[in-house]
Amino acid sequence: MNEEIRSQYQAIIGLEVHAQLLTESKAYSSDSTEYGMLPNTNLSVITLGHPGTLPRVNKKVVEMAMKMGLATNCEITRNNYYARKNYFYPDLPKGYQITQDKTPICTKGHLDVKTKDGQEKRIGITRIHMEEDAGKSMHLAGETETLVDLNRAGTPLIEIVSEPDIRDSEEAYAYLTHIKKLVQYLEICDGNMEEGSLRCDANISVMKKGASKWGTKVEVKNMNSFRNVQRAIEHEIDRQIEILENGGTIDSETRNFDANTGTTTGMRSKETMNDYRYFPEPDLPPVIISEEWLHTVKESMPALPQELYNRFTQEYGLSDYDAGVLTDDKEVALFYHALCQHTKNYKGAANWVSGPVKSYLNELALDMSAFPLKPEQIAGLIELVDSNKVSHSVAAKQIFPYLLENPGKTAQQVATEQNLVQESDEGALQGIIDQVLAANPQKVAEYKAGKASLLGMFMGDLMKQTKGKADPKVANKLLKESLDR
Repeated sequence: MNEEIRSQYQAIIGLEVHAQLLTESKAYSSDSTEYGMLPNTNLSVITLGHPGTLPRVNKKVVEMAMKMGLATNCEITRNNYYARKNYFYPDLPKGYQITQDKTPICTKGHLDVKTKDGQEKRIGITRIHMEEDAGKSMHLAGETETLVDLNRAGTPLIEIVSEPDIRDSEEAYAYLTHIKKLVQYLEICDGNMEEGSLRCDANISVMKKGASKWGTKVEVKNMNSFRNVQRAIEHEIDRQIEILENGGTIDSETRNFDANTGTTTGMRSKETMNDYRYFPEPDLPPVIISEEWLHTVKESMPALPQELYNRFTQEYGLSDYDAGVLTDDKEVALFYHALCQHTKNYKGAANWVSGPVKSYLNELALDMSAFPLKPEQIAGLIELVDSNKVSHSVAAKQIFPYLLENPGKTAQQVATEQNLVQESDEGALQGIIDQVLAANPQKVAEYKAGKASLLGMFMGDLMKQTKGKADPKVANKLLKESLDR
């Protein structure tokens, strides 16, 4: 796409995000939501919608939806009514989906995200509503039949619908990243797009900059990663602009994204889509959220990423970059916060967590919860370095690995037992320096004649004599003083 032509257009984007909730039972029955079970085993007559069965609201689903609403600055609807969304598909056993229509549990919210130029942008949240998932259709290669697994049917979801405030794929990525962080911090969803527990549909239109009327909206589905959401948006913007530039019109339709080609193809026209015939769910009473219940949920809210980010930058003095890296993962952020209760070297603590600690976790593909050391043990390493008892290199390359293998010890114990504590006694070091210089009279003369680079050689000999235990700062000072006499 010609950049000059593209720059004449403005994209209007809204996202619909489905988050699968981490409950032990389904939205309206006691059936298990355990993942990976044999097909069609997490089922009951309630999930299948047999005559005479009645659904029952899962209280945890309501509370998780409330938490997401509070985290996204929404108003919480006090009187919640359920509705039936009617359509027929093989993986929808009841022939309808229990959802919310006119009374979504959360409305009028927003998220503030960082754009690519470092500025904050507010993206509105239209609504968050509760609903249930459908089953899963499996189309096997080479087979003419489709298999249906209904284990997922009835699994609770929340749908988070943004305002059309997003203007490009970068903003969409920032928004989705923030949503993922929130559901993970709240522990209501694992946020895994690849496994389908977080799914996103994008509504995209384009219009000439300065125009008062928005373009025709196209919905894009089947994007299984944040990167693919970006790719789909970029392609769809280019496709729509090209059609308009050639004198065509945009069809109101739903399109499918193909990750292999990076393109979208038409699925169905919006004009001919089914009328879902929403009507009130007759088998579920309204859920009334009292002031007391709402207060209890508010009190149970954990520290959220923005709260920790602000604390890390304002109280601990970290850069925006360091705070962003640390708050990407909830467990990492909480570990760092706990570490800062045992040390005042906040920048050093950030470097240890972002460096050796995360490298260890990444190498073994572990989560922070599996890290064998306690925050106070890392604080002990920081104290050893800050007090010049060991160098950072010794702490990171010798003491830290030893601690990982022996998590019952402290950093000080390891340094002492392994004879790694630096020699900083000036009297002891001066004696060794005198020996090094006495053994190299010719080199001393060359140094005094102006060959300053020999200082490194003398330091090397000194480190050999002390087996690397000499405090570099003290040793360097004494060595220079001796050579300059």
